[in-house]
Amino acid sequence: MTNSVKPYFSWCLLLKTFVVQFFNIALFRQKTRIAEEWSRKLKLCGDVRGRFKQMFQRVENINKKAGPFEILLCVGDFFSEDEKQNEELIAYKNGHKHIPVPTYILGPNNKNVLSYYENTQDGEICSNLTYLGKRGLYTLSSGVKIAYISGLEKPAGATSNEEYYFNMDDIEAVRNSCLVNKSSASDYRGVDVLLSSPWPYGITNDGQEAQYSSKLLAFLCRDIKPRYHFCGMSKKYFEPAPYRLPSDQITQLELCTRFISLADVGNAEKEKYIYALSLTPVEKMRVMELIQKTTIEIKCPFADINFNDIKLKGAATESKQYFFDMESKNDKGKRFGGSNDRQHKKPKVQQWDQEICWFCLSSPSVEKHLIITIGTHFYLALAKGPINDYHILVCSINHIPCAAQLTEEDWKELLRFKKALRKFFKEQKQVVCFTERNYKTSHLQINVLALDEGLAWKIPHAFEDKAEEFNLEFETIPELTASHMLPEQGPYFVAELPNDTTLITRQMKHFPIHYARDVFCSENLLNCDEKVDWRACKLDMDTEKELVKNFRDKFAKYDFTS
Repeated sequence: MTNSVKPYFSWCLLLKTFVVQFFNIALFRQKTRIAEEWSRKLKLCGDVRGRFKQMFQRVENINKKAGPFEILLCVGDFFSEDEKQNEELIAYKNGHKHIPVPTYILGPNNKNVLSYYENTQDGEICSNLTYLGKRGLYTLSSGVKIAYISGLEKPAGATSNEEYYFNMDDIEAVRNSCLVNKSSASDYRGVDVLLSSPWPYGITNDGQEAQYSSKLLAFLCRDIKPRYHFCGMSKKYFEPAPYRLPSDQITQLELCTRFISLADVGNAEKEKYIYALSLTPVEKMRVMELIQKTTIEIKCPFADINFNDIKLKGAATESKQYFFDMESKNDKGKRFGGSNDRQHKKPKVQQWDQEICWFCLSSPSVEKHLIITIGTHFYLALAKGPINDYHILVCSINHIPCAAQLTEEDWKELLRFKKALRKFFKEQKQVVCFTERNYKTSHLQINVLALDEGLAWKIPHAFEDKAEEFNLEFETIPELTASHMLPEQGPYFVAELPNDTTLITRQMKHFPIHYARDVFCSENLLNCDEKVDWRACKLDMDTEKELVKNFRDKFAKYDFTS
């Protein structure tokens, strides 16, 4: 190579090095941007045992320094067996003190605290404090999936069916909720967080099993493969090295779990009882990130456990979708509530349970004869106790609490349903309103009500009059087109009007449950005050079936699901 060519090659090598570094930096920034976009800050707390003031003060201080945090999750015993200790919560219930972060707790672990979970409305104990329920899968607006199970494993030979015990049916229900959308062995990525009060059997601290360790919980961990598993009840902070779950028939991926047991609030040893976590949903992570080996890993604690005595009962554990005979009868006696109310008799401890949720399509409690059509993520159903023949509900198929927590894919289908309904009602010379109350309800329901075109100009005034009557303040925003337009945290009420404007309020303390029905039944609109309470509008099953059939037939040419 001549001397004149050498500088040329040197420049080429230098340029190549620069280009490679440039793209590496760009790729790193892109990964960082994506992680920041989807990452959410969560806080977790161990056994509170009635030390509410100390715990919430600590949470508030951390929130000011390192927040904001989206949610606080509590494991272990939240209430104390000492009644006087629990009196600290009265100030929060009365509104004299404020809980700084939306807080969700697990259920009771002994009979002495059962009374504190009684008479909760959809799990709400007070503002910003909610009982999650006995079991389920809770999805945040960011897509973070939190599986949970309350109580202790029912002891072998126990005859009583105490509210604070869980059994195989509960474990299988949580498992199926996590696996329901899995389509192949390469599709399942696990869940982000699992919450339980006891430890799973197999995990030991200095060779000692926890007092309330559970083999059923170990089985659940093995199958749903959480990235993080938080427990309480041990009175010690314990965080061993992560363990890796081997691939199996559920997934080909070898996923990693970090087990963390939190200490009691205010423990004398000052061990860690609050854990801050910045989490990107597993669905938003690359596979390589999920299976990446950590520096130190321990053997899977469930590898040598014989689970042959644990038998799954359900045949739909690997089901991808639910199908229903629309004309089949339901003898359960449950109902769709047109005003979003739950009117069934509460159990001793209210169980926020997807299997008894009136709106989850996987639940046997659904009155299938009310269903009009089923999409991929949503379905239409006649409202129970409808105000008129065109009063229907848009409900999520899976257990999602509110529209603010919908994914982009969910939202696209929701908009398709709304667009189709607007076109349908326009042909009927009607206008349509969509209302959602994310308050004292656990499942997303959007009430859809059509009125004659001639009443369109009166609708905003009717909402304004009722807002003044109930001393409510609404904000007017443009047409609702995405979940980010809704509050990320806390309850809200939203109404989409025919003039393409949206009314929204977060002023939900003492919010009137029947507010939307109050508006539509007012003298200015339908003038039927007797229909404000949906129970006064209940129809017999034959009439309901006839209304569903008529709506389905008329809506057929706009129905994109068929």
